[in-house]
Amino acid sequence: MIVFDLKCAHAHVFEAWFGSSTDYEDQRTRGLLSCPICGDLDIAKAVMAPNVAAKGNRAPATPAAAIPDPKALMAALAQAQAKMLEGSQWVGMSFADKARAMHAGEEAAAPIHGQTSLAEAKALIEDGVPVAPLPLPVIPPEQCN
Repeated sequence: MIVFDLKCAHAHVFEAWFGSSTDYEDQRTRGLLSCPICGDLDIAKAVMAPNVAAKGNRAPATPAAAIPDPKALMAALAQAQAKMLEGSQWVGMSFADKARAMHAGEEAAAPIHGQTSLAEAKALIEDGVPVAPLPLPVIPPEQCN
């Protein structure tokens, strides 16, 4: 098995496992790969750091107890994000329009979260609309099991 970091045309990066590089290419050319965040079918390999093993005759530079557990860190980050989103409404791809309307006073201000393009997010920030990216992708409610 081999793992690749993949990226959609909307810059969402995600991880996927394949039996081989050939399996990845076969699935990509047949259109079987899609972004789990937005469903985009325009998928390519993302830049990823190589996994180079340390020499077998070297002691680790840092004691294992001092290295934070990545799974625990991700779980804590996911828990913090879930807490941030409590009471927030998912508005999907209408996020930019809703945020602008709230900023302009056309709609009542309320906590919302959703999706938008990188260009639109930059435009919102340039226009003074208070927005911030979430640290982890959010699965739309209609795609949850």
